[in-house]
Amino acid sequence: MTNQARGLHAQLLESLGPAITAGEYPPGSVLRTDELAQRFDVSRTVIREAVRVLESMHLVESRRRVGVTVRPTEEWNVYDPQVIRWRLAGADRPRQLRSLTVLRSAVEPVAAGLAARFATPEQCAALTEEALGMVATSRGRQLDAYLVHDIAFHRVVLRASGNEMFARLGDVVAEVLSGRTRHQVMFEDPDPAAVTLHVQVAEAVREGDAPRAERLTREIAVGALQELDVLAP
Repeated sequence: MTNQARGLHAQLLESLGPAITAGEYPPGSVLRTDELAQRFDVSRTVIREAVRVLESMHLVESRRRVGVTVRPTEEWNVYDPQVIRWRLAGADRPRQLRSLTVLRSAVEPVAAGLAARFATPEQCAALTEEALGMVATSRGRQLDAYLVHDIAFHRVVLRASGNEMFARLGDVVAEVLSGRTRHQVMFEDPDPAAVTLHVQVAEAVREGDAPRAERLTREIAVGALQELDVLAP
């Protein structure tokens, strides 16, 4: 695929994906290749490439003599980072944020407890470094810089758990945290209590205190849900 075709393919995806996840094309809707090509002024090849990606996300399915059909919401790959990004960009953002944050609250405390048992010295050091980075960027409206350390912190916790299923949720958590910042579902400066809790989690993991690491991480999750009650009711 040429660079131009790749660019058109990306643009088409960024039009169709959010439209599907926002319900502009409800489940059961049929997207005709000819109509899409005409509407977006792109070739059928570009349409096919975009549809292939949407199929991999289980957003649509292609059938001969029928066209491209939007699949039921419950069949979507809701863990796909791009699907998460598109859904967070839509009107359903508050519910999506809550759903993802509840998922985090179920997984991350357990992951932190496991990390306290299985984290390597390098992972403990990385966790401390990212927690201190969060402290350093938690004032003065440095949300973008804070986000980098916040994402890295949670990725380390999930990886350090030693559970490959938890580790694979790193991209999901990254999209949740990025979406909150991107769509301004954050206070101008992070909650100081939450920042302190991250530092304490790093300490608990380093000290091998699994119950404390789990408890503190659960407090972070509860705080995140309470923030959503205020910022995205």
